Amino acid sequence: MSLEPGGALKASSPPSSRSSSPANPKARAGAEEEALKKDKNYRRYASGVERALSLFDTALQEWADYISFLGRLLKADGLSGDLGLYLPGLSSTLSFASLSVRPAFLSLVESYLVTLDASALRPALKAIILCLLPGLEEESSDDFERTLKLLNEFRRVVGGRQATSSDQDDGSDDQYFWQCLFLASITSPNKRPGALAYLVRSLPKLGYSPGLHRGTSSETNGSTDGPRLLPAAESVLSPEPGLLIRCFAAGLGDDQLLIQRGFLDLLVTHLPLHSIVLQEQVTDKDLELLVMAATRVVTRRDMSLNRRLWTWFLGSIDPSSEEENIPSTPNSPSLVNGNTTPGHSDRRRTHYFGQYGLQSLITGLLSMINQDSHVPAIRVRPFRICLSLMDRWEVGGLVIPEIFLALVNSVRQYEDVAKSKDDFNEVLRSGNVFFDGIESGLIWAEILGQLTAALGVETADNRQDMRESLTIAKFMITRFNLREEEMLVVHIPTVTLALLSMLEIRGSSNLPSSTTNSVAFVEVSASALSIAQILVDLAPERAFRMKPSGQLSPSLSRQAHQTPLQARDIVSSIKKFYLQDHGNLEVSNPPVATHDIGELLVRELIVLLIRNLCSSVHVSELEASVSLLSALLRKLPASSIVHDDQLFSAIQQALKQSATPVQAELPFPALYAIISCLVSFSQAAVSGPYFTNEQLSHLTPILVRRLWIFLAPANPKYHVEAVRCIWRLHAMTLQDQLVEASIATLMLDGFNDGKKGLNSDACGRFAILWTHCLQSSHGLSESSIIRPSKSFNEFKKDASLQAQEKLLSRPLLMLLGALVDEGTETSIFVRAWLQNLPSVFSVFQIIVAKLESLPGITGSDDREEQNQIDDVDECRYYIQTIQNVLQCIPEDIWFLLATQVLRAGDEQVDMSSKDAGRFEQEQSFQTTIVKMCLQILGRDSALSDLKLRAKMSRLHTTVLLLIKTFLVGPTSMALAQLKLENVLIGRLIGYLDRRDVFVQVALLDTLYVALKLQVLQTSPSLAENHRRTTSSETLRSVSRLSLNTDRDGKEQATPKPPLLPPRLLDCLTAGLSSQGSRLILDSWILFLGNCLPLYQDMIYQVLIPLVECFCRNVRGVFEDLQRNFRRADPKLAGDPEPVLMLLLNGLEQTLARGHERLATEEMKSVISKSPEQPQGFFGNMVSGVFTSDMPRLRTQSANRRLTVLLCFRDTVSMCYDIWSWGSSGFDGNTQDLTSVSSFSYTSIRLRNRARRTMEHLFAAEALECLETLIEIWRKSHATSSQSQSASVFNLLHALDGSRPKNTMPAIFNAVYSRTNPSALEPARKSTLTSNLTDTELVTFLVHYGRSLEDDAMDEIWNDCMTFLRDVLANPFPHRQTLPRLLEFAAILGEKVDNTIFGEQRRIRRDLADVFTRLLSGIFTTRPLGFSHEASQTPGLEKPTLDSISSQQIPEPGLHAGSDDIVVILQSILPNLPRILLDQDRVIATATAISTNIIAPLFRSRSFPNNISKSTLKLLSGLSRIPNAPKSWKKDLSDGFNDPKFFSTSLDLVEDGWLPLLKQWISTGKDRIPDLISRLTPPTTARIMFGVGASSARLEADRKTQLNLRRIALVILAASQDEFVANLRVLEDKLLDLLAATAASSPSSATRAEVYMVLRALLLTTSTVHLSSLWPAVDSELQSAISSIFPEEQDAIYNELSILQACKLLDALLTMAPDEFQVHEWLFITDTIDAVYKPSSWNPIALADKLSEQLGSSSSNSSSQMAVTTSPTSVSHSRRKPLLSQIDTKFSTREELIGNILRPFFSQLSIYAFESTYSMGEPDRGTCMKDLLADIFDDTTMAG
Repeated sequence: MSLEPGGALKASSPPSSRSSSPANPKARAGAEEEALKKDKNYRRYASGVERALSLFDTALQEWADYISFLGRLLKADGLSGDLGLYLPGLSSTLSFASLSVRPAFLSLVESYLVTLDASALRPALKAIILCLLPGLEEESSDDFERTLKLLNEFRRVVGGRQATSSDQDDGSDDQYFWQCLFLASITSPNKRPGALAYLVRSLPKLGYSPGLHRGTSSETNGSTDGPRLLPAAESVLSPEPGLLIRCFAAGLGDDQLLIQRGFLDLLVTHLPLHSIVLQEQVTDKDLELLVMAATRVVTRRDMSLNRRLWTWFLGSIDPSSEEENIPSTPNSPSLVNGNTTPGHSDRRRTHYFGQYGLQSLITGLLSMINQDSHVPAIRVRPFRICLSLMDRWEVGGLVIPEIFLALVNSVRQYEDVAKSKDDFNEVLRSGNVFFDGIESGLIWAEILGQLTAALGVETADNRQDMRESLTIAKFMITRFNLREEEMLVVHIPTVTLALLSMLEIRGSSNLPSSTTNSVAFVEVSASALSIAQILVDLAPERAFRMKPSGQLSPSLSRQAHQTPLQARDIVSSIKKFYLQDHGNLEVSNPPVATHDIGELLVRELIVLLIRNLCSSVHVSELEASVSLLSALLRKLPASSIVHDDQLFSAIQQALKQSATPVQAELPFPALYAIISCLVSFSQAAVSGPYFTNEQLSHLTPILVRRLWIFLAPANPKYHVEAVRCIWRLHAMTLQDQLVEASIATLMLDGFNDGKKGLNSDACGRFAILWTHCLQSSHGLSESSIIRPSKSFNEFKKDASLQAQEKLLSRPLLMLLGALVDEGTETSIFVRAWLQNLPSVFSVFQIIVAKLESLPGITGSDDREEQNQIDDVDECRYYIQTIQNVLQCIPEDIWFLLATQVLRAGDEQVDMSSKDAGRFEQEQSFQTTIVKMCLQILGRDSALSDLKLRAKMSRLHTTVLLLIKTFLVGPTSMALAQLKLENVLIGRLIGYLDRRDVFVQVALLDTLYVALKLQVLQTSPSLAENHRRTTSSETLRSVSRLSLNTDRDGKEQATPKPPLLPPRLLDCLTAGLSSQGSRLILDSWILFLGNCLPLYQDMIYQVLIPLVECFCRNVRGVFEDLQRNFRRADPKLAGDPEPVLMLLLNGLEQTLARGHERLATEEMKSVISKSPEQPQGFFGNMVSGVFTSDMPRLRTQSANRRLTVLLCFRDTVSMCYDIWSWGSSGFDGNTQDLTSVSSFSYTSIRLRNRARRTMEHLFAAEALECLETLIEIWRKSHATSSQSQSASVFNLLHALDGSRPKNTMPAIFNAVYSRTNPSALEPARKSTLTSNLTDTELVTFLVHYGRSLEDDAMDEIWNDCMTFLRDVLANPFPHRQTLPRLLEFAAILGEKVDNTIFGEQRRIRRDLADVFTRLLSGIFTTRPLGFSHEASQTPGLEKPTLDSISSQQIPEPGLHAGSDDIVVILQSILPNLPRILLDQDRVIATATAISTNIIAPLFRSRSFPNNISKSTLKLLSGLSRIPNAPKSWKKDLSDGFNDPKFFSTSLDLVEDGWLPLLKQWISTGKDRIPDLISRLTPPTTARIMFGVGASSARLEADRKTQLNLRRIALVILAASQDEFVANLRVLEDKLLDLLAATAASSPSSATRAEVYMVLRALLLTTSTVHLSSLWPAVDSELQSAISSIFPEEQDAIYNELSILQACKLLDALLTMAPDEFQVHEWLFITDTIDAVYKPSSWNPIALADKLSEQLGSSSSNSSSQMAVTTSPTSVSHSRRKPLLSQIDTKFSTREELIGNILRPFFSQLSIYAFESTYSMGEPDRGTCMKDLLADIFDDTTMAG
C-alpha cells in the first residue's frame, strides 16, 4: 500500500458524518474550560475531584484502597469523556489483583463502566475485553460467573440493546463485540485462556441451525433458498468473517496444549467442517488457513489433539448425529442406501472429508511444500505432518496421492539450493521416512505417471516438461528406498516393461522426422533408457523366475504364449493396473506374468536396437539399449531368450550402410554397441548360441574392418576402446582364428588406397593394436592408464606369448617383413616403431618361439628334401628378421638384451643383479641367439642336393651377419675433403616442402657425417669428445645437467671453435617445424643431438632460437591433441603423442648441452672459496654454480647464463601446461564421454613425460625454475583461477627435485635476492629474470607452507628457523614482508603441533621465541604504519590469504592485504596457544597486540573510519583468550566512549560492534550502572545568560545524547533481560530527562534519545518488567504526538523528538506487547472500525484525529513532496514497522509533517489492523536495524 492519503483505504462512512468540532481535544477543552469557570455547578464538581484526588497522597498499602479512591474519583469525574484517563490504570488490575481485590474491582466496573454510553465504550471495547479476560481463566473461581456476566453486559451495551430477558435476545446486534473479542484473542496470547472460556460459553454454533437445514439446498434444485444461520451466528461473522478464522487459527497455534485442545473442541462442536460458514461465507484462503492451523497440531504427537482433529475432519462418530448435521447429497452412498455398517461408516467419513476439507488441506500443504526456504526445519515440516496424517487412512489415503509428487519434487529442488550437504541430508532423511510409509503401488503409479508424461507422443515437442518428468522419476528411483520385496519382484520389472514399450510406441509414431531426429528427442530417449538401466540393476534374478499361474493375469498371459503382445496393449494393461487398481496386488493380479516379463523385456529391447541401428542419429540411444540388454541378459533364465534372426539382419544392414571404408557412416559408439550386443548374447545363459557360427563368421570380418578404421594413428580418440572390441571378438571366435585372419587380410589388402601389399598406414594401425594389447606389461601400470571392462580383463591375463601368438604373431611377422625392403615408407615406419617400442622383448620371444618350433634345423633330418628346403628358408627368414630388428633397436636395448632374460609371462630378469643367481640355468637373450646361431653353423653343409645346399649357404651367410652385428660397432666414413655440408643443407631445406621423407633421412645421415668430418678436420683432438653418444648416455646427462663435476683439474688447451655453416640453424628450425618431417622426426632429433656438440662456444647463439622452435611446435601439437579430444573431433595430421615425446626429447637434449657448456665455462673461471669465509645459512648450502673471479669475463658469463635461464623459463612454462592437462579429470562438458579411457591413457603419458623434464630442469636450476612456477601461480591469482593455483602446488609436491627440503631454501634465496642481496653468496643469488617482488614471494611461501604435509616439518625445520633468525638479525630490509613471515611462523607452529617432532621442548621454545621477536620486529620497523594503511571504508574488507586449509588453496589477491597485520593477526590469534604454548607468552603477546595495534587505532584521529571488521574480529579474539589482559577492555572502553564513535558505518555495527560489546558487557556487571550514573537530571539553577549560556546547554545536551545512545546500544547488545536489575534506576533517570524543558540543562533536545532507549528496552526486555513504564510512555506519547497540532506546537518537542516518538509508537504497534494493547485504542483505532467505519463514526484515537486534521490542512498546501518509498504489503509473513519502509529524512518541520507524518498517521490504523489480520510474527530484526540506524546517525545530535 502507499502512504499517500490518496492511496489509503476509504472509510465506509460518508464525509458529512464526521465531526465538525476541532480535532485537537486540548484546544476544544481549553475553549470549554473558560466557559465553565463561570458556572457554580462546575466549580462544585471541580472541588469534589480535588478532594478525591487528595486521598491518593496518603500512604496506601492495599489494592482495595486504590479501588475505593478510584470509585470516589469516578463519582466526581466525567466518566464518558475522560475514559482514556483512568481506563489504562484499571486495565491490568485483574491480571495481578488478589482474591480480595477482585470483587471490589468488578464492583467498580459494574457500577460505572457498564453504565457508560455505547459511543464512549466502542473505541475502548477491545481494551475493556482484555481487562476482563483474566477473570475467566479459572472456571472454578468465585469471580468467573460475575466476570462472564460483565462481558455479556458490555456485549449488550455496545450492541445497543436494552436489558431484556435472555429468551428474547437473539444476539443479532453483537457484531462489534465479537470482532473485538476475536482481535483480543489474536493479539494477546496471555489473555487467550479467558477468551477460550468465553467462546466455550457464549459462541453460537455455526453449523446448520435446527429446523433450517431441512429445506432443499440450492445444490439439489437450483434454488437460492439454502441453509441459513441463526441471527446470533450471523452476528459472529459480520462484518469480517476472517477474524473468526484467525481467532481459531491463533488458538490452534498456541504454545499451550490445553488451549489447542480447547479450540479443537470448539471446532468440533461449534464450527464443523461442513458448516455453511466454512463452505460458503469465508474465502478459500481463510478456510485453508483454518484447516492448516488445525493440521499443524499433529506435529506435537499428542493423541488427545489428534483424536479431536480426526473427529473434525471426518465428522461425528454417531450415525444419528451425522444424519442430523450433514446434508445429504446424491453422491453419498450411505444416505442413498441407508447402509450403516462399519465399512459403510468408513466410506461416509471418507466422503465427508473429501467433500468439505480435502481440497483446502491439499492446497495448504502444497503451499507449505512450495515455500522457498533454505532452512531444513521448515522444509521437513510437511513430511512430518504427512506422516501423522497417514495414521488415519481416511485422511491420508486422499491427501497423500495428491501431494506425493510435490513432496518428492521439494526434496529434489532443495538439493540445488541447500547451503550444505548436511542440510540436504536432513531433509532427505525425512523424505525417506515418509517414502517408506507410502504404499508401493502409489509410488510406482507416480513413477509411471512421470514416465508417461515424458514419453507420450503428444508431449514430444515439449522438451522442458519431458526432461523435468524424467528428472523427477530418476530422483525417486535413485534417492529413495526401492528395495522392498514387492517392488523388486513385481513393480520394477513391470514399470521397466512399460517404459520400454512406451519408447517403442514413441519411436514408431507418425511424428515428423524433424522431431524424431532432433537432439531433444534423442536425449529424452537416452535418459529414459538410463532410468531403465537403473531399474534393471535393482531387479534381482528371482524377479524373472517362473511362478504359479494363479498369480498371473490370465488374458495377458495367454496372449503372451499365443500371439505377440503389442506395445500399446502392454502399456494399456499396466496403466490400468496402476491407475485404477493403484498397483495393489491384494485387489488385482500383476498385469504381466512373471515368466513372460523377461521375454517381453528382451523383445522390446531388440525392437529398440533394430530401430536405432537403422538410424544414424540415435547413437546414444543405441548405446544405452545395448548396455541395458547386457544387464538384463545376465539375470534372465535361458527360457526367457527367444531366438530371432531380425537382430542379425538389422546388424548386417547397419554394417552395409558403411559403403566407403575410409569415411564410415557408422560411428564408433554404434559399432561398440553392436559388438557389446554380440558379446552379451554369447555370454547369456541360453540353451544354444543366439547367433550361429555362420552368422558370426559373416559379421566378424566386417566388424574387424570397421574397427580397423578407428585404429588410425592420426586419430587417437578410440584407440583403447577399439582394441578392447577386437579382443572381445577374438574371444567369441577363438577357435576359428577369425580376428587374426581378418587383421592379416586388412594389412595386405591395401585398406586405405586400394593397393595391394603392406603400407605404413596398416603398420601404424597394427602398432596401435600392439601397444594397447601389451600396455599393462610395459610402460605404464594398469591403474594409471585405464580401467577396462570385465570382458577385457578376462583377456589381460593372456597378454603373454600364447595370447600374442594367437592374435598378433601372423600380423607381426608381416610387419617385420617390411624391413627387408629398405628405403620404402613401410620399412621406415617399422624401424621407427621398433626403436621406440617398450615391448620389443615380446617381438624377439615370438620369433625365437617360431625358430624353436622348426624341426631338424639344429640336428639331423631324415625328411624329404623339399621339407628340409622349406625349413631352411623359413629359418633364414626368421634369422634375417632378427637381424633386421637388431639394426632397428636403440643401443640401450642391446645392453638389456645382454643382461636380461625373457621368461614365461613376460617376466624380465636382470642378469647383472644380485637375484640373478636364482636363474643360473637361464641364459640371456643375446646368449641364446648366439648359441642358436652356432648350432645352425654346425650343421653339415655338404649336402647332395645343390638347391638345398644353396639355401643353407644363404642361411649361414645370414647367421654370420647376425653374429657380426652382435660383435661390432659403428664405422666411420671418409668424406672430409669434399665439404658436402653446404650443398646438403641447401638440398635438405629444399626437400622440406616436398614431404619426401626418404630423401630427408638420407640427407640427414649424410649431412651429419659431413659436418662431423669437418669438425674433426678443424680440431682433430675433439674426435673423441664429439663421438656419437648413446641414448643411455644422453638420458644420464640430461638427469645430471650441470652436476658433472668429475672433470680433470688440469687445464687443457682450448680448441679453436669450428666454423659451421650459418644456414644450419635455419635448416634445423625448418626441419623441426615442418609437417612433412613428422614421420621421421626421430631422425631430426638424432641429427640435432649430434650437431649440438659441434657448436661449442657458438651454442649460445642458437640456443634461444632452437628452444623457441621446440616450444612453439610442442604447443602446436599439444593444442591439436587437446582439440582432438573435444566434441568437435578434428583430424590430426599425424600421430600426436610420439611427436610430442620426440620434441620433448630434443628440447631436453638442447637444454642439457647448453647448460653443460655453461657449467664447464663457469667452473674454469672461478676460484674455490677460502676456508676463512664464514659458513652461514646462505654460505653452507651446496651450489652447482660458482661466480667468476675475472672482471673481464663477468659480463659475458652473465649474458650467457641469462640466455640459458630464459630458455629454462620457457620450457618450464610449457611443461607446466602439458602437466596440468587432465589434472582435474575428464571434462564431460567439452569432451567426448566415450573416449575417457583413451584420454586417460594419453594425458597420463604426457604428464609423466613433462614431469620428468621438469625434474631434470629443477635438478640443474632449482631457483630459476621455482620462480617461473611462482609467476604462474601469481597470474592464476590475478585471474582467480583456483584450480590452476592448486595445480602449481600439486606439481611441486610431485617433483622429486622440488621436495620441501629443496624448495624452502630456494624460496629463501629468492626472497633474500630481492631484499638484501649483499648478504647472499653469489652462487645463491637469483638472476632476477622473474618479475616477482619480495611480497609476492613471501605470500607464496605462506601458501606453500600451508600446502605441505605436517610430516614435512622435520626436514625443513632447521632451514626455516635459520632463515627467520637471519631476518630478525637485520629486519629492516624485510620490513614489508614481516607480517607475512609472522603468518608463516604461525603456520609452522600449527603444523609442528600435529607431529611427534613438535613434542620436543626445544623446538617449541625456539618457535615461540622467533614468533615473539617477529611480532616485536613488526612493531619496531613499522610503528603505527598499519593504522594509516587500514581500510578507510568501513565494511569494505581487504581480501585475505589466511582462510585456507591444507587441502584447498585460496584465491585472494597477492597485494591486497598482503601486509595487513590486522588481518593476519586475526587469523593467527585462535591458534596462539598452540604456537606459544606458555600461557605467559600468550598473555604477553596479547598485551603487545593490544598496545601496538588496537590502542593506536582507537586513539587515531581517523577513528572510527579506520576500524574494519578485521580489527573488531581481532579485538574479539583477544577478549576470548583465557586470562586475557585487561588492556583490551580499556581499549574498547576508550573507543566506545569516544564522541566520534557514533559516526561508525552501520555495516560494522551489527556484525562487528554488537558481538564485541556483548562480550565486553559479560566481563563486567558495572557497565550499565556506570553509563546510567552519567545521566544528570535537568536543572535551571545554574543557567547563565549571555554568550556562554547556549554553548553550555549545547555541551550538556550532547553529553546526555551520547550517554543515552550508549545505553541504548548496550541494551541492544546485551542478552534478553540482562539489565532488569538496573531497570528501575534507569527508569528514574529517563523520567527526570522527560521533565526537561527547552531552557533547562540538559534541555528537551534529548527527548529523541530517550525514545531510542525505550525502543531498545522494548526489543530486549520482557514486557512483564516494563509494566511500570507504561503510564509514562502513554503520557509522553500523547503529549509528543499532540504537539503536531498547529495550535499545540511546543518548544519541548522538536522535529527529531516528534519523529522518534512516532517511531516508538510504530515499534509498540509492531511488537504488540500485552500490556500496551490496553493503551492502543488511545493512539489508533484497534478494532474493526479501522476498516469498516460506522456511519456516525467520530475519531477518538490520536492518530485518526491527526490524520483528519493534517489531511484537511494539507489539502490546501501548494507544495507537497511525494513519499520516496512505499511500504511493502502487510500480507508478508512478518510484521514490520511502517516507518522503517519509507525515507524519514527531512530538513524542515513542513517536510516532516507533509511527507512523513501525514501519510504515516493516515495509514497507521489500517496498517496495524492488516498486520494483525495477517497473523504475522513481529520482525524484530527490522526493528533493531531501524533503531541502530537512528543511534548511529550522528547528524541528529546537538552541536
